[in-house]
Amino acid sequence: MCLLVYDIPGDRLRAKVADICLDYGLERVQYSAFMGELNHNLQGELLQKLRRRVGKQEANVQLFPICEKDLRLRREIMVRKASE
Repeated sequence: MCLLVYDIPGDRLRAKVADICLDYGLERVQYSAFMGELNHNLQGELLQKLRRRVGKQEANVQLFPICEKDLRLRREIMVRKASE
């Protein structure tokens, strides 16, 4: 399991990075955060693809491997907007 987060000011680049994450089967957990199962090789491949796409544009992309034990310790607060 891994968590990928990014801070990218450019709208077009941010959308391209999100599309690449989705192409790798990651699930969006927040606007600029994706989570999913990627083995070590796919993590490296994804980072290479993102590095090429980002090029010299301003971006901060971070990938955190998460072990199953730590994932079980995850806590979440989610409040959805009530329907009107």
